[in-house]
Amino acid sequence: MNKHSANLSATVSSAFQMGLPAHAVYSVGDASDVRITCRSGSVWITLDDDPVDTVLAPGEQFTTPLHRRALVSALEASCIAVAPAVERSVARQAASAYRTPALHLRDFLPA
Repeated sequence: MNKHSANLSATVSSAFQMGLPAHAVYSVGDASDVRITCRSGSVWITLDDDPVDTVLAPGEQFTTPLHRRALVSALEASCIAVAPAVERSVARQAASAYRTPALHLRDFLPA
C-alpha cells in the first residue's frame, strides 16, 4: 500500500465524501455494509477473492451483498462518497413494519 492508503474497519454509520489523489487506495473492511459512489475522476473497485472488478465513472455507484473487503483505487484524482447500504436498512425497516405472524406446520395438519 502507498502513503495515501486508508482503512475503514468499522461499519459505516453515516455518509461522508473523501478525495483520493491518483493511485491512492481506500480499504473498506466489509463492503456489504456500504454504497460507494464516484463523484469525480474514476475509481477501480476490487473485492477479496472475487475475479470481477468494477470501474466507476462520475455518478456511478457500487454495492455488493458479499461480506468481503473492498479496495477502492483512484485511477486519477477522484472524489468518492461512502454511505451505509440504503437498500439493506430500508429492507430491514420494511420487514419490521410489516411482520406477519409465524406459520407452523401444525396449523395445517388435521386435528
